[in-house]
Amino acid sequence: MSVLSTLPAGTYTIDGSHSRVGFSARHAMVTKVRGSFNEFSGSAVVADGAASLAIEISAASIDTRNADRDGHLQSPDFFDTATFPNLTFASTSVKDSGSDKLVVEGNLTIKDVTKAITIEFEYSGTAVDPYGNARYGFEGSSEINRKDFGLVWNAALETGGVIVSDAIKLEFEISTIAAVTADIA
Repeated sequence: MSVLSTLPAGTYTIDGSHSRVGFSARHAMVTKVRGSFNEFSGSAVVADGAASLAIEISAASIDTRNADRDGHLQSPDFFDTATFPNLTFASTSVKDSGSDKLVVEGNLTIKDVTKAITIEFEYSGTAVDPYGNARYGFEGSSEINRKDFGLVWNAALETGGVIVSDAIKLEFEISTIAAVTADIA
């Protein structure tokens, strides 16, 4: 059975307190730095076996567990959050890809640069929480080149290589709440 045929028609709101929008990047060519955006919102609409997804992320909410690095990432060297406060994603296509997988194609906008990306999501299940909310979980990822979005700052290392990789892995752990009561027995 496909994911889209499993989901009841309706609107699903992303529960930001039980979801994560994050990323990882190579640092100094030897390790990965991971971070998250702590403020985001979004929703999905499912109808007639089709779906759409939209997410808005506050760029200033970036959190890598290092205040100096976060400040640099918020600066004009990277996200320039004073000028470009939000990152957005809007789907153009949502397709089933196996019994528990979705391929979501859409447009990611960072610093007023919009590029098409593909996010592969795995449907992680359904539950009714103690408050009676129908929850639907998804985990997904995509890899982008940060330079495609105008995030070009870097520094060369004495040993060769650079301080920040061009390849960035975007990570999504999403819990949605159905806006309609659904039978999920």
